[in-house]
Amino acid sequence: MAFSADDLAQVRFAVSPMWEVAPSFRLLASDTAHPIHRPWIEQARPRVLAAGLHRGWLAELIGPSGYVPDFLTPAPDRPAPAPAAEWAAILASSPGRVRHDLDHLARHQGHLGPRLSRLRADPTARLAGLTQEIETYWELALAPYWCRIRAVLDADIFHRARTVAEHGTGRLFNDLHSSVSWDDNTLNLVRRKQITSRHRRGAGLLLIPSAFTGPGLRTQVSPPDPPQLAYPARGTGALWETRTPTGAQALAPVLGRSRALLLAELATPASTTELAHRTGLSPAGVSQNLTALRDAGLVSAHRAGRSVLYARTAAAETLLDAASLTGSASRPE
Repeated sequence: MAFSADDLAQVRFAVSPMWEVAPSFRLLASDTAHPIHRPWIEQARPRVLAAGLHRGWLAELIGPSGYVPDFLTPAPDRPAPAPAAEWAAILASSPGRVRHDLDHLARHQGHLGPRLSRLRADPTARLAGLTQEIETYWELALAPYWCRIRAVLDADIFHRARTVAEHGTGRLFNDLHSSVSWDDNTLNLVRRKQITSRHRRGAGLLLIPSAFTGPGLRTQVSPPDPPQLAYPARGTGALWETRTPTGAQALAPVLGRSRALLLAELATPASTTELAHRTGLSPAGVSQNLTALRDAGLVSAHRAGRSVLYARTAAAETLLDAASLTGSASRPE
């Protein structure tokens, strides 16, 4: 893909929730054990199966491999769009765009099932049901973990931005992935044909780090949007490692022992019942303390069927990290 000066001026990064939805759903549907994401799969898969999503829209749109309809991954119009903004973009997809993508999917799969045939016949009427299912999947499988995932994606972008500042755009592309190289104003992708065709120059390029895309790349060219290139984010290998929040003890005098204990336990999203069992606190006490932590912006709540999963927020992670550093500095060697 040849680049103009205008293209280089418009290369940008974005974090995209929908670029995590498709590959993560494919991973949950696979029977293959995954060395990195196994802890997440063991937690998320039962919830997705219980909701029947393995028999829904996403199961037909996202096959075991190959093409995923482009309208499911609209080009982010800002550095980090909210999930609802991307669902709204899908809902606003033109009927022509949806039909084009479904025809392309039919060529890959050999046919469209009854559900997708109805979607193709009347996209405007059917997209609402699809986006509602995407929202359900998000709440069950990704929202409770988004703080952790987002931290990895943001760290990757920070690293890449520093590379550009210190070494230039050429180094950025050469370090992005083993199948990507930059030479003579051309971005080369090994064994990739889709992104080599440009309808116009000057649209730039969207670089999207992903925790679930990998080990290869995913590309999308849907004019007039800029081409998108999703690549495996640095640090994904440590995404699900359990960290012992040593700062929880230091926070006990400030937050109270019970609330500090609950923050420590929420390294993995959990329900009120699970937290009561693990901490020895009463379910009523857990619920009361979680409400206080949520009001303070330290905990988020996510509907999972009949229960609610609680997770630490970015603010809680920052607070625990700061308390851990302070506690380490105050201990004698």
